Amino acid sequence: MAQYQLWINKKSYTVDVEPQMPLLWVIRDVLEMTGTKYGCGMAQCGACTVHLDGVATKTCVLPVSAVIGKQITTIEGLSEDRTHPVQKAWIEEQVPQCGYCQSGQIMAASALLAKNPNPSDAEIDVAMQGNICRCGTYQRVRQAIHVASELMKKESNGQGGK
Repeated sequence: MAQYQLWINKKSYTVDVEPQMPLLWVIRDVLEMTGTKYGCGMAQCGACTVHLDGVATKTCVLPVSAVIGKQITTIEGLSEDRTHPVQKAWIEEQVPQCGYCQSGQIMAASALLAKNPNPSDAEIDVAMQGNICRCGTYQRVRQAIHVASELMKKESNGQGGK
């Protein structure tokens, strides 16, 4: 066991865990932030996606010892009240069906829009290809990303995203 200081959602946490414990399990089991989901355990489905220094990162195989000194943002840290433009767009476009993959999808989409505020369909497809949706809501995901892009433009122009 080792003690690690983690910076998650703009707060400092000290955890006493094994160095190889995946970050996903530190977030979910140790810190009880259950918005980030376990899907495949092989970093293939994207359900466990969080932001690591702003980059969408799968956490189910990422050892906690590899993230020391990094800024970690989970779905809980994206917005406390679902007012992030991607969350608003997800609701507006009724993206979720079963909802299981959605926190990972939202985290991947928000990382994309932070780097590229006006992505093409092809750029969205490339950025989102590591996130699997069992329900097949890919068209709605793509549309919601375009809607979120427009909401972000409105917010940056002082129009409040409405």
